[in-house]
Amino acid sequence: MSIKPDHWIRRMALEQKMIEPFVESQVRQGVVSYGLSSFGYDIRVADEFRIFTPATGQLSVIDPKAIDERAMMPYRGDVCIVPPNSFALARTVEYFRIPRNVLTICLGKSTYARCGIIVNVTPLEPEWEGHVTIEISNTTPLPAKIYANEGIAQVIFFEGDPPEVSYADRKGKYQGQQGITLPRL
Repeated sequence: MSIKPDHWIRRMALEQKMIEPFVESQVRQGVVSYGLSSFGYDIRVADEFRIFTPATGQLSVIDPKAIDERAMMPYRGDVCIVPPNSFALARTVEYFRIPRNVLTICLGKSTYARCGIIVNVTPLEPEWEGHVTIEISNTTPLPAKIYANEGIAQVIFFEGDPPEVSYADRKGKYQGQQGITLPRL
């Protein structure tokens, strides 16, 4: 299994529509950087968020098997404020189509990590496609700003032998997701 460089990512994005929209170089001036880097692609967070909030009172447990949407306030804007010690869901600007012989790992950007903001994205499996749902944790005792349409995390692509069964073959529950997708069983 090998990590894929910028020229491979560019070719796959332009020829196979692996990433749409695709930014061919790193945009850095005055923003949290995004676009193509040496061995990855820095994804952007869209302006659509779901912020976890205790305002619903009657909720005492977040259950991944039966999520109560009342626990999350929808928000759309250029800047999202994540409350102290809280959590938000978002999605990428980019739509991904992962090739059958590729697996990706996604890591949060250091600009946010150095502010106590942790970003989690599960691996994008072979033949998965959709907008990526992003989990953003504010681990600090202060409110935290997240800037829409700017970088949030980096996707790293690994190429190997094709699996016997891909995510598409097994009809994965998050295949083709649009917008922010909540937990599903």
